[in-house]
Amino acid sequence: MFIVYDLLNLILLIFSPLIFLTRYFFGKEDKKRFKEKFCLFSKRNNSRETIWIHGASVGEILSIIPIIKELEKDKNIKKILLTSSTTSSASVVLKFKFKKTVHQYYPLDINFLTKFFINYWKPKIAIFVDSEVWPNMYKNLYRKKIPLILLNARITKKSFNRWKFFPNFSKAIFSKITLALPQNSETKQYLHLLGVKNIKIAGNLKYFGNIEKKKIKNDLSNKFYKRNIWCAASTHKEEEKFIGRVHNELRSEIKNLITIIIPRHINRTKSIINELNGIGLNYQLHSENKKIKKNTDIYLVDTYGEAIKFYLLSKLTFLGGSLVKHGGQNPLEPAREGNYILYGPNISNFKEVYKMLNFLKIAKKINSIKEVKKIVLKRINFNQNNKAKLKLKNIGNKILAKNLLEIKKFT
Repeated sequence: MFIVYDLLNLILLIFSPLIFLTRYFFGKEDKKRFKEKFCLFSKRNNSRETIWIHGASVGEILSIIPIIKELEKDKNIKKILLTSSTTSSASVVLKFKFKKTVHQYYPLDINFLTKFFINYWKPKIAIFVDSEVWPNMYKNLYRKKIPLILLNARITKKSFNRWKFFPNFSKAIFSKITLALPQNSETKQYLHLLGVKNIKIAGNLKYFGNIEKKKIKNDLSNKFYKRNIWCAASTHKEEEKFIGRVHNELRSEIKNLITIIIPRHINRTKSIINELNGIGLNYQLHSENKKIKKNTDIYLVDTYGEAIKFYLLSKLTFLGGSLVKHGGQNPLEPAREGNYILYGPNISNFKEVYKMLNFLKIAKKINSIKEVKKIVLKRINFNQNNKAKLKLKNIGNKILAKNLLEIKKFT
């Protein structure tokens, strides 16, 4: 099966110039740094004690920032290599002033490129985040006897069924994992069935939060002064239109209402604007950095890595990916910042998280505009109780400590 996989990757390599050109046109590639994906690095390596961490995009990167901050404090760790695959995640990394950590783009999973990558960076340990499983990289790390940790591991039923379709290939890949630290019991079961031998449930890292909130809050509090706000975050196609219609229903009943929409993918901004115009709503873009007009209905956040600023101002957030067949997005960040959470029926990716939030009585499932309207009217000035805040904080601290303990066994 590896032969077929490598053949497909070679075909990808042949067509990669056209693919990268198309992706660049749509703002998905970095003109100056895309060469890093072909192992033409922009940073030099002079360390043989590198700790390598890889996360696909913004969500994965933000979830491991607390881990990186703690590892940077360790005097025995000289260098941390952080890789990701998207331009949005690269821009988020730049906002943190790390001293030991350098960022590079993750290479194409082609056999000779992964070998070159490993030989160049010489990682002491490789840490892959969430559901980042790459056959050739895993294989070559194993051959080099480099420990491989799957951190904050998440395998959905959908992805498990895909891997299960190729049982021998899957086992050959997943058996290369030295240690898996899944975020939930479902993932633990799937990893075991896929051939991982060493599995320890450590919990979801997104329970933890460690950001200088006072400074962040002051940046926007004046801008939204005297406005009643609520958020719709990590929204997908069709969900922005749904939220826009909710706003239409609410604006006659809530004075100075403004709805903040934070789409999952900002490259959809133009199509979202067209939808908002189509239902007669006035919008402003966050990137324009202008004073909010009195008649603004929707404040559209067309930048990455700033969602927490709005969670700190809001008390109520709808989490997207849950009205469409996506499986939901992680609600922990807004919940941790004191928000009441609304979500649709499709949350298969985060069932255990939502179970906890429902237990704490800070979340509610919705199916219709009428239901959302009712809850927003009731909860727009919601104050999360101290018990819920403390519970989420304690869970987060324990999860961070457990993950760090397991990582440091290899460093």
